[in-house]
Amino acid sequence: MKISELKVKKIIHRPTRQFDVSGKRIYNEFEYDLPYRASFRNNEKQRIFAKIIDLLPFFLVFFFIFHQPGFFSILYSIISVIVLGTLTETKWGTTMGKKIFKMKVIDESGNYPVILKSFCRNLLCLAAFKLLVNDYIPPLNEVLKIEHKEANFTIHMNNKVCRTYIVKESQVWEIRKLLDGKIHEAVLS
Repeated sequence: MKISELKVKKIIHRPTRQFDVSGKRIYNEFEYDLPYRASFRNNEKQRIFAKIIDLLPFFLVFFFIFHQPGFFSILYSIISVIVLGTLTETKWGTTMGKKIFKMKVIDESGNYPVILKSFCRNLLCLAAFKLLVNDYIPPLNEVLKIEHKEANFTIHMNNKVCRTYIVKESQVWEIRKLLDGKIHEAVLS
């Protein structure tokens, strides 16, 4: 089973216009099987800060210790983050920046990504990061006249293309249990 195939049972209580004999409102109960949302909401800022935290030590080393000009320090830092990020995500599912924010990278099976998938993620993440930083450039879907909502290049693009997920460390075991076939039930009121 894959994460994209997981369903979560949700029970929603909707009020009716009827009341019982004691004056309490009567609710109808509806049960839905909704797709499981592996990624946590509003993680964009944390991911951007995590990437900056990953880049900063390399930049400082290249700039102050190796006395490289700023441009080359940034360039070497980006290359270093791609290589080190690929290795650490494959081995531990996280980078230094992600570890600070308690985030993990997992694939469709709930495991840490293999090295090629992790390398692809890191390349695409930095491409998307560059597009986020250059806000004077119009979005690619406007340039190409694409009206599909997923045509925006965002910080999530690398996960969509590589079919990986950024999750909180506490979610990893929950996701693995769900993948093992346990039923997860949540009640919404």
